[in-house]
Amino acid sequence: MSTSKSIFNGGLTIIQLILSVLVFWGFYYALFDAWILPKDYKVLLICLVFLWPLLLKRLDISKVYRINPFSYILLRYFFVFCCGTLGLIFLIYLLRLDINRTFFFWFISINWIILYLFIICVYQHVKRKRTKGEFTNNILIIGDKHVSSFVNKIESSSFWGYNIKGIITDSPEAIEKLQDRYPIYSVDSIKERLLNEPIDELFYCLPTLDTKLVSDLVYICLELGVTFRVSSQILQLTSNKSTIYYLGETPFFTFQNTPKQSFNLFIKSVFDKVFSFCVLLVLSPIFLVLAILIKIDSKGPVFFKQTRSGLRGREFTLYKFRSMCDNAESMLDELKAENEQEGPVFKIKNDKRITRIGHFIRKTSIDELPQFINVLKGDMSVVGPRPPIPSEVKKYKPWQTRRLSMKPGITCIWQVSGRNNIPFEQWMKLDLQYIDTWSIGLDIMIILKTIKTIFKHDGQ
Repeated sequence: MSTSKSIFNGGLTIIQLILSVLVFWGFYYALFDAWILPKDYKVLLICLVFLWPLLLKRLDISKVYRINPFSYILLRYFFVFCCGTLGLIFLIYLLRLDINRTFFFWFISINWIILYLFIICVYQHVKRKRTKGEFTNNILIIGDKHVSSFVNKIESSSFWGYNIKGIITDSPEAIEKLQDRYPIYSVDSIKERLLNEPIDELFYCLPTLDTKLVSDLVYICLELGVTFRVSSQILQLTSNKSTIYYLGETPFFTFQNTPKQSFNLFIKSVFDKVFSFCVLLVLSPIFLVLAILIKIDSKGPVFFKQTRSGLRGREFTLYKFRSMCDNAESMLDELKAENEQEGPVFKIKNDKRITRIGHFIRKTSIDELPQFINVLKGDMSVVGPRPPIPSEVKKYKPWQTRRLSMKPGITCIWQVSGRNNIPFEQWMKLDLQYIDTWSIGLDIMIILKTIKTIFKHDGQ
């Protein structure tokens, strides 16, 4: 990390510490109308001053990262505050401090909100600077014929602050697409480029790992102080589906396609049931209003029922609010020629079968809400790959059927990453990426992003 970044991140830690002290002192004054802290409160404040920077550093959120969604930052700060709260409670009991409980828990809550808003403002400021060409990193990208999609993603995300200085590829397709926009280099010229140009990061985006090439690049980048980033399908496996097993002194990567997070999966199941019950309870008045509007708008039932494939291909009945005319299924054959989606799925943007109220509930994704009933029944999860129609599954390639190895969900990465704008194969890869990298934290981030997508009316 450069000196300027270290100073910047160190300054952020100090500012957050100062804000915490001010919130502590200010809230004490607001509650007790006094500026002078009693001895026990001074001791607690000293504990806070030492504990807070330690937590930020140990949990690795004392930096402003180039790419971090706000949902991830919220989750990390929540985790920090949970650890900090438990730490302070432990110290209060250990040191026998007389601290008002109302003061303590209100301070913790308000401090979390203020610091989260502060760091979001910092991220927004840095993003604006990067969009204007400041705080940028010069990068080289190694890729094959698919590298153009990664390049397009970087171009459309200027707030990441990446300045592409060249593409390293031997693919004629990639060269044809990118040669008018960026310099094209061969693999043999990588060291020369790194030596003669101000390159900050090197991205390896080939689908397979060339062991010799990667080893050479790691040594070169370490020697020159260049950050080396690798994206490969094999890494998705090694990150989540493997362990290191020793035979004597010899290490082996061991791959096992069996659950390693049984406790976390249990937590996910409990969360699904509790969250779904709360959603259905809170939104029941809206369900009633929608049912009346759907009935008034067109003939037919309130709910649309359809057979879908769930975990390992088990079939179940999926529920949605009806957004199409009652005979929509019988009209499908005559509309197949207008299909706008690749692969075995059927999607058209201006579907004439959609009713007036249907356009609204689809745009806001409200039509999906009855699927919380499916979650309560155990057929689905809140987050997971979308459940396909059995006839679509029959057309899957063998590698695509692995998306059925996890219980289907109401929302997933595909739902918050462009939906119908994503090609079918990429959609399948996103589902497999979710399965390979699943965690409770990832589920929470997807839920938060889904809420944002609903308010943006990105549904179709």
